[in-house]
Amino acid sequence: MEPFEVEESTQESKIPGSAVVKITPEKRQLIGLRTGIVKYMPFHKTIRAVGKVDYAEPLLAYVNTKFEGWVNKLHVDFTGQYVKKGQSLLEVYSPELLATQNEFLLAMKNKKVLQQSNVENAFENASSLLETVRQRLKLWDISDSQIDKLEQTGETTKTLIFYAPISGFVVDKNVLLGQRIMPGDNLYKIADLSKVWIYGEIYEYEMSLIKSGQEVQITFVAYPGEEFKGKLSYIYPYLKEDTRTIRVRIESANPEFRMKPEMYANIEIHVDLGLRLAVPIDAVLDSGEKKIIFIDKGNGYIEPRQVKIALSADNMYEIINGVSEGEKIITSAQFLIDSESSLNAALEAMKTE
Repeated sequence: MEPFEVEESTQESKIPGSAVVKITPEKRQLIGLRTGIVKYMPFHKTIRAVGKVDYAEPLLAYVNTKFEGWVNKLHVDFTGQYVKKGQSLLEVYSPELLATQNEFLLAMKNKKVLQQSNVENAFENASSLLETVRQRLKLWDISDSQIDKLEQTGETTKTLIFYAPISGFVVDKNVLLGQRIMPGDNLYKIADLSKVWIYGEIYEYEMSLIKSGQEVQITFVAYPGEEFKGKLSYIYPYLKEDTRTIRVRIESANPEFRMKPEMYANIEIHVDLGLRLAVPIDAVLDSGEKKIIFIDKGNGYIEPRQVKIALSADNMYEIINGVSEGEKIITSAQFLIDSESSLNAALEAMKTE
């Protein structure tokens, strides 16, 4: 092909090593040259990541003991069992608990005896002692109703029943029938799976596009064709050095318990970026050092112009510098135009030497 005609130097390209070229209509048709318009367009970005289902931390509960004792009965005896809030889990025999109940009854009796006493502060001291023992029982997780029953009947119980603090699944069980338990022992771990957390990793370059409260679409290989909804609830304040990703937490309702901890999930966050000044990706020639768009100036003249790109989405680039809305751009044959532009610039440089 013959070299393209170079435009007069009065409208030289601002890019060193490039020149404005002129292409006749016949040559435009021959090289398949197409054009487009720089315009504002709605930008949408889909962020994709792999996630992992985990327990929602606020919906976890431990069942532990605050006194020494022995397991007398075990009502919930296997991991994975579903329990309801208030359901009995186990019964523990404790000599220490029995002794404290007797101490409570004795303190209660003394209070009644000293109610009419003339001894200074005797009744007040008895009342204080009774309240101290009551608080000790409460610190051992003896309920007010159990203490009231002890006070009304005067009958001690040899065992204490432990109840489920929440409804959920037993995910950890560390107790057997007849086992001796000590203060601080975690007997059960219960998880309410009506809501789960899903952890994902978002790349550093996409970090500016995410924020708490965004809607999230979640899919699983276990449930092909189904989509679950979630919400981005927390963005962690640090990056992972090895992967250059930031951790995010997604909350999702799980009423049927179909999402199970340790399941892998595919996460999509659809981001509405609003209107952005945009050109087709095909319109940008990327040399590695700079990005160039060719502007159709009219009358056959084409000007190479360096631009600055921000985002890419839906086969479009957002342009933040270099072109203006309404300008006509070339969307094909850029490599051929660029080579002729460089050649003509070199020829012009030789003429001036």
